[in-house]
Amino acid sequence: MDSLSKISATAASGMRAQGDRLRIVSENLANSSSTSQVAGGDPYRRKTISFESVMDPKTGAAIVQAATVDRDQTDFTLRYDPSHPAADENGYIKMPNVNPLIEMSNMREAARSYEANLAMLDKARDMRQQLVELLK
Repeated sequence: MDSLSKISATAASGMRAQGDRLRIVSENLANSSSTSQVAGGDPYRRKTISFESVMDPKTGAAIVQAATVDRDQTDFTLRYDPSHPAADENGYIKMPNVNPLIEMSNMREAARSYEANLAMLDKARDMRQQLVELLK
């Protein structure tokens, strides 16, 4: 496979990976205030995603793919709300371990990485077009 096709395969895999990352971030943000509905139960636990670089056997290109989606094991925060159905005997409810500021930063970083991969696809397409013009 030619180099330009490998560039395209690598950039496309990066775009898919950042799309997966954005999906995880959006799940975290959507559930940032979700609590348990039972007393003493655990609320939504933040998800994290990690990536790995692998060799695509079909193209021979180094591509990136999601390796694992895990749950963040940091502690939940407590909020005093004795009228909530999930409140414990002291009146506290567990809130998700999602920090919207961190999630927004992750979203911004994923969007920028997606844009960078898209720019690489555009450049590879332009180079392919220039090669065709030279061969005429």
